[in-house]
Amino acid sequence: MKTNFKYMIAAVVVTFFAVIACKKTEYSFGSIKTPQDLVINVIIQGQDANNPTGDGSGNVTISAQATNALQYKIYFGNGDSVMTYSGTATYKYTTIDTNTYTITVNAIGTGGAITTLSKQIRVLYKFQIPTDIMSLLTNGTSKNWIIASDTVGHFGVGPTTSFFPDWYQAQPNEKPACAYGSVITFTQAGSNSITMNDNNNGSSFLIAAATAFYGQSGGDGCYPIATGGTKTLGFGTANSGSNSTNSTGIQFTVPGNGIIGFGTGGNTYEILSLTSNVMWLRNIGSDGNAWYQIFRAQ
Repeated sequence: MKTNFKYMIAAVVVTFFAVIACKKTEYSFGSIKTPQDLVINVIIQGQDANNPTGDGSGNVTISAQATNALQYKIYFGNGDSVMTYSGTATYKYTTIDTNTYTITVNAIGTGGAITTLSKQIRVLYKFQIPTDIMSLLTNGTSKNWIIASDTVGHFGVGPTTSFFPDWYQAQPNEKPACAYGSVITFTQAGSNSITMNDNNNGSSFLIAAATAFYGQSGGDGCYPIATGGTKTLGFGTANSGSNSTNSTGIQFTVPGNGIIGFGTGGNTYEILSLTSNVMWLRNIGSDGNAWYQIFRAQ
């Protein structure tokens, strides 16, 4: 009788664990919560009663906060944006003079639920373009530049830790005709303002990693790109970590899609060297690499 009782206990234990093992694991993402009470606070560096648009540095700190928000997407009103978990971001506006920007914040909750709020700000940026840069780029009025297609390395690419196209340098005229069709005109538009127009005859050369950035798809090649007409450039001090041995220390940002010459998906260009006849530019592309272009005065 004792033996049978032991068998009965063993059978119950085996059955219990069999049931546990066969039970389907259930997962739950919890309830979807839409962020509430979204607020945006903006601090413009140097802003006070006498300087309502700031001290001219262009530096701004944006803080967003909302109940039930897991992260925030902040749009700076000029085509740039950033994703942040804290809701806080610092940014430098580099378009010369006082400009108005509409900051938009998406507060993102569980299940991708979004609450959106916008705020308009006015920011002063008064970086002084060096006189030699102004003169060499524009010749005091307007000056045309074209890709130096007959020069080794007129297109190139390398790591961001370097200031030389260590990985690849294009050989003379190796790219399709569209890569060499642009005429880039720099014009002095004021004592501290330069505009640029890239006349690409309706087609520009894009690297494969950047085609989506320009609304295209495919590999390296020619694409119908609208360059956006005449644009006021935003000049500033280069933030790449370069020094006087490998750069002029000056960069400029091209509004809109940022294209100049060929498209890499970047819109900020550092002037590595500049003479009256030759200009060497570096920018960071969509692929995270450093891309180079050599131009010559036309």
